[in-house]
Amino acid sequence: MLPDTIAEPIKGKKVMVFGVFDGLHEGHRSFLSQARGLGDYVIAVVARDEVVEKLKGRSPLRPLESRIEELRKSGVIGEAVAGDTEPGRYSMVEAHRPAVIAFGYDQDALRADFMSRLDRFDFQIDVLVLKSFEPEKYHSSRMR
Repeated sequence: MLPDTIAEPIKGKKVMVFGVFDGLHEGHRSFLSQARGLGDYVIAVVARDEVVEKLKGRSPLRPLESRIEELRKSGVIGEAVAGDTEPGRYSMVEAHRPAVIAFGYDQDALRADFMSRLDRFDFQIDVLVLKSFEPEKYHSSRMR
C-alpha cells in the first residue's frame, strides 16, 4: 500500500477525476464544477505526457507541469497531481482514497478499465459519470 501523499489529512468527502486537461476550456470547467458538487475536495489526476502519447498516439500540446499549474490556478479543485507512468496502475487512488471517482461522459474506456480493477481497493468508492457540456463545441479533440 502506498503512503498517503497528503501532508495533512483532508476532512470531508474527496472526489477524484482523471484527465489530460490540455488547455482548460469550458467543458473542463463544467466537468470540474460537477465533480466539486459531489464532495468537499476535488483531486485532479493529470495524465503524464508519455501516457497521453501511448493512449492517444500524440503528445499533449502543453507539458505536464503547465497543465497541472493551470488546474491549480483555476480555483475549482483542491489539488492537482501527476498520474502514473503506466496506464492502469491507479496509485493515486490508493494514495488519496477518494469516496467518489467521477468520469467524464467521454471516458468510457478509462472507466471500464478502472471498473475492472475496482476490487483491488480495500475501501468503498462510488463511481459516477458526469454530464457533457456542449461536447460538439468544447471537446478537447475538436479544439486542437
